[in-house]
Amino acid sequence: MDQKKENACRFNQAASAMCPRIKYLLLQLPEAVRAETSEIRLRVNKPISLWSSGSTWFLTENGVTLLPERGIRAEKADIYESFRILCSYSVYSHQEQICEGYVTLHGGHRVGLGGTAVMHGNMITGMKDITSLNIRVARQMNGCADQLLQMVGNLNGGLLLAGPPASGKTTLLRDIARQLSSGVFDRINKVTVVDERGEICGACQGEYGNDLGPCCDVLDGFPKATGMLFALRSLSPEYIICDELGTQQETDALVQSVNAGTAVIASIHAGSFSELTARAQARALLQSGAFARVALLERGKPGRVKALVKAGDLLAQTGGGCVSDFCGGSGGLSASA
Repeated sequence: MDQKKENACRFNQAASAMCPRIKYLLLQLPEAVRAETSEIRLRVNKPISLWSSGSTWFLTENGVTLLPERGIRAEKADIYESFRILCSYSVYSHQEQICEGYVTLHGGHRVGLGGTAVMHGNMITGMKDITSLNIRVARQMNGCADQLLQMVGNLNGGLLLAGPPASGKTTLLRDIARQLSSGVFDRINKVTVVDERGEICGACQGEYGNDLGPCCDVLDGFPKATGMLFALRSLSPEYIICDELGTQQETDALVQSVNAGTAVIASIHAGSFSELTARAQARALLQSGAFARVALLERGKPGRVKALVKAGDLLAQTGGGCVSDFCGGSGGLSASA
């Protein structure tokens, strides 16, 4: 199956979690539209929108339009029914994810939720009156990590992927895991993916919706810090891969990984190196010694690297210069040896 058809099938899988009225319209869209769409967004009494590589389309009875006033609107009943379907009619069983603002579907598709928080003291214990759904279509894009892996060469020192939302961080991690585990990149390696939200592996009832190679173990649903330590104790990985680091506990687990001789490949939200190093917790990640290099990704097609720098150089630059000096030009690529 070529990439276009594969992407369209992934869209179909994600769209199937919608209520019948909207699901029917989504599945009738041309293959080219389904293949390009990365987000499906429903908001109460607002036109249903599709996001694709920076463009926004609006769903109509006959396809899509660029004019919001011509798009069909999601009714409150559409969102309520869709929410029940994506929770497999068991909201309670998804309560832990809902408290974090999302639900993960089979295949790794993540549905972001908008609505009203249910509070108990200072803790969010649930959500009610769901007013919006953002279905992020997860894709398996074999080969999207080729350029980055060729640039980095040796991953033994660890790699941190920084990028804004929709820059393909998770898709890139998925392909790196596959290539390391299957020997596409260098030799076959023992890999453990700590997949707290089930997006990398696309797990559903013990089966994985994405190909992570023959020598990859998955810790699905484990908090990242706990999962990293569990992997070190039990799975003897050569590489640990996880998504969206940020807490102090995760930084501490990184240090233990380094001490155990295990390389870590992870991602973090940041639209620029300046944004990355302005955050104290991000600086702590860089100072942990777990990442020899940092790759800055561009929004759009997964695998587009704007710049690649040494973590040590980045830290040194923040102490006495302008971080933007490291950034490549638009669409360009810079690297440090």
